[in-house]
Amino acid sequence: MAATWIKPIHAKNKGKSIAQTIDYVENPDKTRNGELVTGYQCNIQVVDAEFLLAKQQYFSQTGREQDSRNVLAYHIRQSFKPDEITPELANKLGRELAMRFTKNNHAFIVATHIDKSHIHNHIIFNSVNLACDGKFRDFKQSGRAIRRISDRICLEYGLSIIENPKLSRGSYGDWLGDKKMPTLRQQLQQTIDTILEQKPVDFDEFLKLMEAAGYEIKCGKHISFRGNGSKSFIRLRSLKGDYTENAIRDRITGSRVVKPKEKVAPAHQPQSDNLLMQIQRCVVPKGSPGYDRWVAVFNLKQLAKTFNFLQENNLLEYETLSEKVQQAKDDFNVISTRIKAIDTRLPEISSLQKHIGSYSKTKDTYAEYRKSGWSKKFYAEHRENIELHKSAKKVFDALGLAKLPTIKTLQTEYAALLAEKKSLYGKYKETRQYMQEILVVKQNAEQLLGYSATAKPKETERV
Repeated sequence: MAATWIKPIHAKNKGKSIAQTIDYVENPDKTRNGELVTGYQCNIQVVDAEFLLAKQQYFSQTGREQDSRNVLAYHIRQSFKPDEITPELANKLGRELAMRFTKNNHAFIVATHIDKSHIHNHIIFNSVNLACDGKFRDFKQSGRAIRRISDRICLEYGLSIIENPKLSRGSYGDWLGDKKMPTLRQQLQQTIDTILEQKPVDFDEFLKLMEAAGYEIKCGKHISFRGNGSKSFIRLRSLKGDYTENAIRDRITGSRVVKPKEKVAPAHQPQSDNLLMQIQRCVVPKGSPGYDRWVAVFNLKQLAKTFNFLQENNLLEYETLSEKVQQAKDDFNVISTRIKAIDTRLPEISSLQKHIGSYSKTKDTYAEYRKSGWSKKFYAEHRENIELHKSAKKVFDALGLAKLPTIKTLQTEYAALLAEKKSLYGKYKETRQYMQEILVVKQNAEQLLGYSATAKPKETERV
């Protein structure tokens, strides 16, 4: 089957962060407890942080500035015909697709989902290349290019493909755009707004007006509505915000006023002094361009978090903040690199234990085979043991082992590495959280104050 689509993942992907997207893709319930998740040039357990770190390194090396259009990663989905492929082969084909499409220049993960009737892959690759000096730029008909590569791979493995695929327009809602019909929940919210504009005297009158508008009402522990064409009731509490039962009661009495969001218009220059004073000057009700630029990208909660973080950590100078950001990156990079090294070594130890065991068990058989003058008859009778011995010997030669370690030594090393990895995860979580937080704080401050992400801010006079 063809790859169905490729989509960019921004800082917020349909309300989800990159970490939430990765968590969904790596869901153990969908990937056989994570067995069907593989990666290339990245640690699948910390891939979101590694992608973010690569992005920061890219901006540092190239001198380019971040904006809201920056893409963190790209998401490809590849589906297969039901009952035609095993999950393991599907994962292998997903890796081949990612390798060929990115030309081995981008880190990626492949997660094979088996929770549906058809096996399918989710491939997420970093928008920044491995050298952190360039980015993947999505091009016209990239989806068609991916489908052709996927089809070629499927044909190589004797799998089915879609002969005459219809071109995708994205999701149905995206294709309709402004012409799409509102959902049943949106229709209910619109009806509630319309009814409340009629100024009902109390909640009972509101319910009567809703009933007159064509809604069936179910009163119990929670009030629910069902409109024409709806199969199920919608609880008010599930609408949240201004549409819960308590919110509607408050809107009827006038104690809750729902106002449309107001737009403010741009342009302001950063102030001198320290970062806190500059941010405070930008946070005025209206007419501040700095505030307008901020609202275009971030909400007020983010601003409050940024201000509090700077204040609590005594980061009053841009240079100090930049130094702390770099230190956070370095600390995380050290831990991440060590975890990668451990993850590489653990499978090596397991493989060595297996081959040393095989080598020991088949040593006498192989010695007899050599004494027999490499007898074909002896080989035929002891083929399995002889091949196991040869396979183990090849592994030892490839690793350049002059002397084989003992099983006990390997077990001790394996246990020590597991313990180290476990202890590192606590530090890793702390350093990742701190790095992500301070990176966001720095980016927020730069966006708000008009600072360059790669250069020291220039002092400007107050306008």
